[in-house]
Amino acid sequence: MENIDVRAYIINNFKDDSIDDIKGAIENSIKSRDEDPLIGLGVLFELLWNNSNDSLKKTMLNNIKKGM
Repeated sequence: MENIDVRAYIINNFKDDSIDDIKGAIENSIKSRDEDPLIGLGVLFELLWNNSNDSLKKTMLNNIKKGM
């Protein structure tokens, strides 16, 4: 069995997409209620988190907490 770098695979799949394409993929993944897309959403969240300042991270954490 081949070992796949999931992060690199997900990033490569989205790197040439427009913002609208990425938004659509996120919304479709959430609407599907399927667990498989959670891996890709996790990679996208990791990118978001790693490219956010402390203020934005705090906002994200507050929004996550509000949603629970």
